[in-house]
Amino acid sequence: MWESMDEGPSQPALGQAKTRMPVSAQPLIAVVDDDQSLRTALVRLVRSLGYDVRAFASAEELLQPGAVSEFACIVTDIHMPGMSGIDLFRHLSHLRCPVPVILITARTEPGLEATAAAIGAVCFLRKPFAASALSECLRKALAGEKGCSG
Repeated sequence: MWESMDEGPSQPALGQAKTRMPVSAQPLIAVVDDDQSLRTALVRLVRSLGYDVRAFASAEELLQPGAVSEFACIVTDIHMPGMSGIDLFRHLSHLRCPVPVILITARTEPGLEATAAAIGAVCFLRKPFAASALSECLRKALAGEKGCSG
């Protein structure tokens, strides 16, 4: 299920795949944001929700060989230098690695939410967002049983 947590109804996501869970007892979540202060805050929030988390300053950093398959979900900013969050999602899809992705942004351009829905993002959050909104998005992402198969 894709859902914008700031407006609009739920829409079904395309293609459900089986999750490959990390070895740890808790799902491992990737946080990707070029803004260090927001990245740190997101890491703290995700940990406080009971998940293991690893932070990345860029999409390219996340895409190091072997890294992506460890994650049960990716929370990424849309607008970053280099590869955007949307480009990251498309790249993962091209690699046939359907890790559920939550897209976040402070931008208000028309069409961002529609693009997020069209590419299959689990959720779209506009900054600032409530901790409960991210918690609900993570719950939906992990319940969807998406993830890398290899």
